[in-house]
Amino acid sequence: MTSERPLRSEREDVSRIGRALLEKDLTRASGGNVSARNGDRIAVSPSGIPYEDVTPGDVPVTDLDGALLDGEHEPSSETPMHTRIYAARENVGGIVHSHSPYASTFASLGEPIPASHYLIAFAGKEVPVAGYEPPGSEALADLAVDALGQEHDACLLQNHGVMAVGEDADAALETAEMVEFVAQVHYQASAIGEPVIMDDDDLEYLVDMFGSYRKQSK
Repeated sequence: MTSERPLRSEREDVSRIGRALLEKDLTRASGGNVSARNGDRIAVSPSGIPYEDVTPGDVPVTDLDGALLDGEHEPSSETPMHTRIYAARENVGGIVHSHSPYASTFASLGEPIPASHYLIAFAGKEVPVAGYEPPGSEALADLAVDALGQEHDACLLQNHGVMAVGEDADAALETAEMVEFVAQVHYQASAIGEPVIMDDDDLEYLVDMFGSYRKQSK
């Protein structure tokens, strides 16, 4: 009798949320990646397999240094970005990297998404931008960690896409969705006139409110 493979639930989450990225128009083809953490191990998207074909059994498991512990497929080339974020943020249990079109537009401009809509509070007081480094590089991982800090749950990767984090992979997906929504609203508002940016006190209240709401919903 064989023992059960590790991180079964987390592997299921990575497989399911990868398909959700396509269904929710948050990426194209196999762009982006997903991970879910359990202690000092993570389940992360496999490299080179289309999301719609990824089964839980295809999802590799690595340690927090990115070394493969279980699985037949290589982990995503952007695993270093995931592992660095987990090492820096003990409160993060899931990460979603998307290439959603409106948010990626601001990433290509190198501009943060400001608080012109209250739902930005899912990510923080704004969505900051990490500078450009090649995809999959340690340098990009460092920039993403710096941009997120301890106060943001999402950042843009310049000329690239979005990194969203959460207490689990579903929370990270929700944040990625909210980032795309507020990016679209800000883009549209800017095309019409000058968006009104919310003040700091209101944003503080909203960030705390959404944090409490998420804890109560668990």
